Amino acid sequence: MVHVMSNNASGGGVRRRRSGFGLARLGFAAAMILATPVQAQSDQMTPIAIPAQTDAIVLGTGKLPGATAPEVWHSQYGSVFARNVTIATLTPFLPDPAKATGTAVIVAPGGGFKTLSMENEGYDVARALAAKGVAAFVLKYRLNPTPEAMPAFEKSMTAMFSSIARAPRPKPDAMMAGLAPQIADARAAFALVRKRSGEWHVDPTRIGMVGFSAGAMLTMATTVAGGDAKPAFIGNIYGPLAAMTVPAGAPPLFVALAADDPFFGNSGFGLIESWHAAKRPVEFHLFEQGGHGFGMYPKTTTSTGWFDEFTRWMAMHDLLKPAK
Repeated sequence: MVHVMSNNASGGGVRRRRSGFGLARLGFAAAMILATPVQAQSDQMTPIAIPAQTDAIVLGTGKLPGATAPEVWHSQYGSVFARNVTIATLTPFLPDPAKATGTAVIVAPGGGFKTLSMENEGYDVARALAAKGVAAFVLKYRLNPTPEAMPAFEKSMTAMFSSIARAPRPKPDAMMAGLAPQIADARAAFALVRKRSGEWHVDPTRIGMVGFSAGAMLTMATTVAGGDAKPAFIGNIYGPLAAMTVPAGAPPLFVALAADDPFFGNSGFGLIESWHAAKRPVEFHLFEQGGHGFGMYPKTTTSTGWFDEFTRWMAMHDLLKPAK
């Protein structure tokens, strides 16, 4: 495991290799690759009833234009996934008011913008944050449509897998241009949390965002092109790390990636270099093993420790103590 950290420092950095900000083109594949036998033994996608989601709040960004297939859910890897999401929602996971730090995090699950890992990269993360006194909000953002029937969906994914290796990787600006609905959902999430910050015991200046895979891409897009969202701090968990233009006053950035990640483990660390060169705070954890999509799954690899490292980093930035 390699830890690379920078806090308003200039100078060296990690060596740049080929950029990899192309998860939008990789699509669902990122959600499908998990690198332990524990997950592999339950990789069958099984349709399930849509959970009640009684605490979910509709964000008001409207229905995804042109979407016709209804939202459906399935189980896989001992977790649950949503797809064909056409209406964005935000689900709060609030800490005990006596433990509330005032810090909040918007949690963006991954899934290639075609599905969402709602439990492993959503609810489980939010519960763990709430246990630390952090108000967490799972963002169920709108997704690109997929075939409604499971056999057709699986066939479409097989066809996509076969073309992944040949797909060109778009530059960050081009990628963000294709994420307008998702960025709008993220902006609405930040606006809602700020609007109800008093009710939820949140400091409106301490709202961050953490994303996984495609959710990490959305986190970066929200930071760069999200207008008034302005995350106070951000986490990029096994997302693409292509170099990009760092906005003025960019928030502190936490990055976690496994070296054996089949998508981004060999794609270079341009994003880290960009933040470092801009003299903005950045912390990078490169775990030896973990594959892609490890999230909150219990694994024997050190990648399981990413959450502890993330909250230690938050504590270093005084985000786990009540604001004065």
